Amino acid sequence: MTTLLLINPNTSAAVTDLLARHARALAPAGAVLHAVTASFGAPYIASADAVALATQAVPAAWAAHLAGHAAPDAVLVACFGDPGVQALRNTAGVPVLGLAEVAMREADALAAAHPAGRYAIVTGGAAWGPMLEELAVQLGLAQRLAGVVTVERTGAELLADPVAAQALLLGACQQALVLGGVRAIVIGGAALADLAAPLAAQVPVPLIDNVRAGLRAAWHAACKASAHHSPETP
Repeated sequence: MTTLLLINPNTSAAVTDLLARHARALAPAGAVLHAVTASFGAPYIASADAVALATQAVPAAWAAHLAGHAAPDAVLVACFGDPGVQALRNTAGVPVLGLAEVAMREADALAAAHPAGRYAIVTGGAAWGPMLEELAVQLGLAQRLAGVVTVERTGAELLADPVAAQALLLGACQQALVLGGVRAIVIGGAALADLAAPLAAQVPVPLIDNVRAGLRAAWHAACKASAHHSPETP
């Protein structure tokens, strides 16, 4: 049986429910999802200090889950910024994925298919700009990153006002296109899972929904690991 553990590093149960809804919609037949919420930290991560707390909260959530369950086949850390991903990879013994890395690699690959192609990131909360640029450097994905365009509202504020969020995110996508050579745009933020798809028809390059991209990759990794560990049929 394939199992995926989704860890929401934010302490908002509403965001966990949103993520779990999308995860179940993409789950393979018979697969099991465990979705857990960080027990401490920020309701919605929007600062360097909150990221630092989440980096501790993610391994703590993993340990708490293992206290009552067998190890999953894979883990998705569902925060666009990937706090705690590397720490968990060092100890978990199963594939650990982060929303930002998955979505950025997908966008980078699309950009690489075009001469001088680049990709951009659109997200909520000004503090995320430099943090995501630093993450791109760490991941070796900075070369084709045209820039990070942020809107003033955080992801939680965008989630609370979807109508205004659509206008703000569309404006940010238009700003991203002005950067030049942009062949793909990542819509980043765990709370923005329902907001990317409606923008697709209004933007002339592929939009990558970080939540859907992360979940597709995580389920694939979980299925692959599950198949590897299953006993061979005589």
